[in-house]
Amino acid sequence: MVEIVKKYKIGARRFGLINWVGAWTLYQKEVLRFLNVWIQTMLSPLVSSLLFLMVLSLAIGSDRGDVLGVSFISFLAPGLIAMQVIQQSFSHSSSTFMIGKIQGNIVDLLYAPLSATEVTISIALASATRSFMIAIISIITFYFIVDLQIKHFFLLFLFTFLTSFILGNVGIISGLWAEKFDHQATITNFVIVPLSFLSGTFYSIERLPSFLQVISEANPFFYMIDGFRYCFIGQADGSIKLGIIYLIVLSILSWLTAYILFKRGYKIKS
Repeated sequence: MVEIVKKYKIGARRFGLINWVGAWTLYQKEVLRFLNVWIQTMLSPLVSSLLFLMVLSLAIGSDRGDVLGVSFISFLAPGLIAMQVIQQSFSHSSSTFMIGKIQGNIVDLLYAPLSATEVTISIALASATRSFMIAIISIITFYFIVDLQIKHFFLLFLFTFLTSFILGNVGIISGLWAEKFDHQATITNFVIVPLSFLSGTFYSIERLPSFLQVISEANPFFYMIDGFRYCFIGQADGSIKLGIIYLIVLSILSWLTAYILFKRGYKIKS
């Protein structure tokens, strides 16, 4: 009798601690996914921001009194860009899981030799990449329309990354939870959009009553947009240091939640 030698063990990783090739491939796949439909994923957010800018500047007046020491239109423009960063990073990661579950190709992620860490971080970073590209395109476009100058480059990178990474993780959580597009639309319409609109995008919270200011300062979207705007106008409604700490903590907690849910196969494993 010839003894069969078991060369490999089922489930044993042969890529080292991190499967760099697999994680990079998944990241590339996610980036190409939104680049292939760039009109919808890149151009559409820019058009939406420009329409908001045009309508509000015409309705309220671009020569309205100063807001935080700058003109209203200069105050408004960075907030509109930040709002698109928030919404598009969430949209990318949530649609990845929703489409995968509906089309049935979510098994490609489950069967791939990738850990939960590699999957969640790759998708969240792809969401961040989409947000960075939208932010860069929007800043360049707005530069020719509004007096827009970057005063804090490092903080701009930091706030953009933290914002998009957090919303990318939230999108993963939402995509795992949702069972159909109606559920996904519920999160977008009743959580993401209201929080981004009520976070000081179109106004300074100094104009709110004191109790509403306290509520606004508990909204993480407020620190995202306020920090992003500070990088352009040099003025902020809240504390920049507190905002950075708050967002760093949220980024860790949001990723841990996404990691645990995907690791357990929440609503994707029978």
